[in-house]
Amino acid sequence: MILLKNGLININDKLVKKDILIDNERIIKIEDEIQGEGIDCSSLYITPGFTDIHVHFREPGFEAKETIKTGSLSAAKGGYTTVFLMPNLNPCPDNLEHLKIEEDIIKRDAVIECIPYGSVTVKEESKEVSDILNMKEHTRYFSDDGVGFASLEVLKEALEIIKRYQLFIASHAEDRVLLTKREGEYLQVEKEIELAKELNVGYHFCHMSTKESFEFIKKAQDEGYHITCEVTPHHLFLNEEQIENTSFKMNPPLRPKEDQKATLDALLSGVASCIASDHAPHTKEEKEREYSKAPNGIIGLETTAALVYTNLVKTGIATYTQFEDWLSNNPRRLTNLPLNKIEVGNIASLAILDIENPHTYTEEEILSKGKNSPFIGETLYGFNKMTIYKGKIVYSR
Repeated sequence: MILLKNGLININDKLVKKDILIDNERIIKIEDEIQGEGIDCSSLYITPGFTDIHVHFREPGFEAKETIKTGSLSAAKGGYTTVFLMPNLNPCPDNLEHLKIEEDIIKRDAVIECIPYGSVTVKEESKEVSDILNMKEHTRYFSDDGVGFASLEVLKEALEIIKRYQLFIASHAEDRVLLTKREGEYLQVEKEIELAKELNVGYHFCHMSTKESFEFIKKAQDEGYHITCEVTPHHLFLNEEQIENTSFKMNPPLRPKEDQKATLDALLSGVASCIASDHAPHTKEEKEREYSKAPNGIIGLETTAALVYTNLVKTGIATYTQFEDWLSNNPRRLTNLPLNKIEVGNIASLAILDIENPHTYTEEEILSKGKNSPFIGETLYGFNKMTIYKGKIVYSR
């Protein structure tokens, strides 16, 4: 049994002081005052546990960068209780046998809910559709994130299966010739939207970062198609003028200020429905290479909530409800998971944020194997102090 005392919860966009009693995985009481000894949450903001639909935990295949265990600990530190794991692994989860390898590691090592994506194509090579039919009983989520789709013909074949069984697809839209150029993103977005419209299938875009991409997505949404997208904290709060070293190198790359503004506008207007970290750890040795040879990707699970709270909620740009929607509710709506509502009878999966005291993020505190963050040294509000997953404390500081 866990009793949270004097915590603040969001009720109609106001933080209201409440006590919360948790027993046997569930919230059993929410009252102004509940008698008994408990955990003092004075001035702490208790939110629904966060969900990230786009992370890379690297196992199996690349355990020097991250493992299911270290990745899930890093996620718990950031307030996440559910994460979706991208399939750029070895072996790639392109058939049930390969997927089960990852599932077994998750069962053994994960401290929170980790949901694997299967790959859309074999080895993510865009030459042959993966064994989606046999994997769909184990996961309903598919992506070729990290490389994108080189063949629209093969993608179309996969989308026909995804539509038939109402599965979820997340696309890393990138023209493999144009690569990191701005048009390499938005021209591919335009092509994939046209294909999704032709088949009338739901379609989700990962880490959108250009003004034109958002314009294409908004147009499709206005026409009534179920086209959705996510944005990342780094594209919201950084731009290409701020690049200092390889900890600022990711794909899509940081964009001009105009695209940074378009990214925020897309989030505030609802064109982008959620924020995903695109947590992508690499070894120190890899990131210490010269810029052109260093791999793309930064970690993000431990800083996302604090960045969003500090830059958007504390400044009055966004509300508490928007904050909870972007980080918890909307990712779960997109993926058809029940919401982590703070209500009596619900599963207790919660994050408890310190919104009163600023904290400076240090390399020493990072729980991820990767230390590749451009936000080391940033002083922010809203860092997570405790994570409760299914009624158990899985992180506390």
